[in-house]
Amino acid sequence: MKSIAFVFSSAPYGDNLSREGLDFVISCSFSCKKIALFFIDDGVFQLTLHQKPELVKLHNYSLSFKVLLLYGIKNFFFCKRSAYQRGFKDYDDFLLPVEFLNKSCIKSQINQFDFIVKW
Repeated sequence: MKSIAFVFSSAPYGDNLSREGLDFVISCSFSCKKIALFFIDDGVFQLTLHQKPELVKLHNYSLSFKVLLLYGIKNFFFCKRSAYQRGFKDYDDFLLPVEFLNKSCIKSQINQFDFIVKW
């Protein structure tokens, strides 16, 4: 089986790109054994708790990330620098259990996958 790394680098709202990425991750989970999600740049906002997109008349799809655990996807990585620049810390609560990695570790992890898809 092939392995896929998904890289989320954009904020959760403003366009449908991230939501479509999540849908693609779910569809790939049926045929891939090894899947990991990497959140870099503004992508670190994808898994923040207490999002209130309904205030700007948008649907809160971020809660749908929790379903990934049911599909056996358990590898979620945050770029430590991106998170810190946006005010997050290692001990903050997120929708899913995330592991903070520095940039070189993220590159090393991503290089272990057969395919890389960036959203």
